[in-house]
Amino acid sequence: MTCLRFPITVLLALAALPSFARETPSAPAGLGLPGVGEQQLAAEFWIARQAHANRVVLDREEILAQNAKLMREDQSMHDLRNLPPGLDRQRVSGWIENLADAPQSPLYDVDGKAVATEVLQAILANRNLHAIPESQATRYGLVVERADLRGFPSRLRVFRSDDDTDIDRFQESAEFPGTPLVIAHESADGDWWFVVSPRYAAWIEKRHVATGSADQVFGYVDKTPYRIVTGASVRTVFTREAPAVSELQLDMGVRVPVLADWPPDMPVNGQHAYTAHVIELPTRAADGSLAFAPALLQKNADSAADYLPLTRANIIRQAFKFLGERYGWGHAYNARDCSGFVAEVYRSMGVLMPRNTGDQGVSPAFGKRKFTDADDRALRYKAARATQVGDLIYIPGHVMLAIGSLKGDPWVIHDTTGITYRSSGGSLARATLNSVSVTPLVPLRFNDEDSYIDRMRSIVRIRHPSATEAPTLQ
Repeated sequence: MTCLRFPITVLLALAALPSFARETPSAPAGLGLPGVGEQQLAAEFWIARQAHANRVVLDREEILAQNAKLMREDQSMHDLRNLPPGLDRQRVSGWIENLADAPQSPLYDVDGKAVATEVLQAILANRNLHAIPESQATRYGLVVERADLRGFPSRLRVFRSDDDTDIDRFQESAEFPGTPLVIAHESADGDWWFVVSPRYAAWIEKRHVATGSADQVFGYVDKTPYRIVTGASVRTVFTREAPAVSELQLDMGVRVPVLADWPPDMPVNGQHAYTAHVIELPTRAADGSLAFAPALLQKNADSAADYLPLTRANIIRQAFKFLGERYGWGHAYNARDCSGFVAEVYRSMGVLMPRNTGDQGVSPAFGKRKFTDADDRALRYKAARATQVGDLIYIPGHVMLAIGSLKGDPWVIHDTTGITYRSSGGSLARATLNSVSVTPLVPLRFNDEDSYIDRMRSIVRIRHPSATEAPTLQ
């Protein structure tokens, strides 16, 4: 179950359980969230509370080893470089049919009207399953602009209730410029490809992908030197001369090659380049083939010459760059969801993660403390209080990132739809957040009977892959 493809029945909680009320700082009048003050909304507040905030948790070689283990052992990942030169029908149809089941319950459009059965049947038929060949050559491509990944080859946004216009059940994820893909199948209308990226397999509109050879695709991915986007997102410089690379959005952790040998007196798209980095971006030619073009990324944009060191200070700083960003189910609204949020924070430090919470929380590449029904409340609360900055706390359908503690109780930052908490009278109350938010962990309610801590499935700690024991969370 994931915050991406699992129906949201989980509402986060905020306000104290009776026995912990004294430990939750009160909020100034008008802030609107019990227990949260302005000071907790600053990254430096949490960094200052760390004894060794700038100590490297994993160095670059250790991160590369962990990434290699992830690709080797995690079944949710796809090692595109090691796919066979040909794809058979069984593999391709398995990818497509395992992505999303045919809708079994009523769905509604953005106007609250029921989607007609014949419309849904046409969308299913557009997958063109009967046309999957018995065998085909493995084809490659690069994403040329941020693009949605969909459960079905359709732009139609659909919802489970007539009063919901946020959680589009066909939305799966997003891919970013420079992401390598394997192109596995084409829709019946010719507008969509079913693609496999290192972290996901889904439908993407063809206009967002340029096709090339494996050497072209992976040559671009591996090219040096490069810049890493370290802001929540940045945009390339506007240019009329090259609209394909004009004001192109690049999200946190995206890696783009730098054309370091660009002649200093040669303009880029009509502009002198001395105030910017000359980067290289993939573009799509008129026939859909892969080409490359120079673009400018301002030197004052939030980027770095390499991945940031994996430190507690950087984890906090990177996470807080998203604070207040609108929640986007499956990366909708040009934003991200809970699992996308934590993955992009870690990606800026070079750490790869699976796409969905259900895979992240159990990945064999990460150190973790798993919880079962045999683990009582006392043990769970003890483990929660022992979390360290950067630990990822998984409950059904959701993930939270630990940022520190106040008076012994952990606090988290997470991308969430809403909060449910106990009011001063003891009843459950709800507030809508729909954003990346900072909250204390202990008060969060899963339902009337259980807190979030009661429902923890695992606590993941990013660390060296050779360590096989569970994190010390006592």
